[in-house]
Amino acid sequence: MAKFVYRMQNILDLKIKMEEQRKAEYGLANARLRKEEDKLRELIIRKAGYEKQARELVQGTIDVHKIHTCKHAIDAMKSAIRTQMIEVHVAEKNVELARSKLNQVMIERKTYEKLREKAFEEFKQEVAYEENRMVDELVSYNYHKES
Repeated sequence: MAKFVYRMQNILDLKIKMEEQRKAEYGLANARLRKEEDKLRELIIRKAGYEKQARELVQGTIDVHKIHTCKHAIDAMKSAIRTQMIEVHVAEKNVELARSKLNQVMIERKTYEKLREKAFEEFKQEVAYEENRMVDELVSYNYHKES
């Protein structure tokens, strides 16, 4: 029996490798996003701690220097939070870009896999046709031989 050889197998293999690479890139982008979101949460928690400390300082004995220092820390946290929100937004965009690239490469791989399946079906039909032709020739040969 003939062996099936897909002439675009090397392209399909390349698409599979590209998909694996894009999956890795997507995973890294997702990990970076989670890291940036964690940093943002930590900053928000720290800011809330400073705000609580500021409320406590105002209620107790008033120490202007500590209140001023705490207010400065709150302002610094607000600035850091804004900066971190930008970092989170950039990370989200990178995740979306990585997802888009992954989807594109998956579509290409699936296309080549469908082409391979179609070529294999055609190959099976050709083999079946050849087998039927050989059986017909054999039957015809045996029939003429007996006559």
